[in-house]
Amino acid sequence: MSPDLDRSRPIRRQVAATIEARIANGTYPPGSRVPGIVELSAEFGIAASTAQKALAYLRTTGLVRTEVGLGTFVADLD
Repeated sequence: MSPDLDRSRPIRRQVAATIEARIANGTYPPGSRVPGIVELSAEFGIAASTAQKALAYLRTTGLVRTEVGLGTFVADLD
């Protein structure tokens, strides 16, 4: 597990918060691809299922959209 993650809080929410912050600061602008499950698992040292839950949470908030076979992208927030 990444040293930036706090075991006292749900890891999936921390990963989602990191991606949200990256969207907010322009690291991932609208329409850009965000890291997938494999990349998030490697970056944060987490299980694939945890990365999948983080992305699923972001989909429910409307920040990202997933295109089957292509990946997950930052939603156009206009």
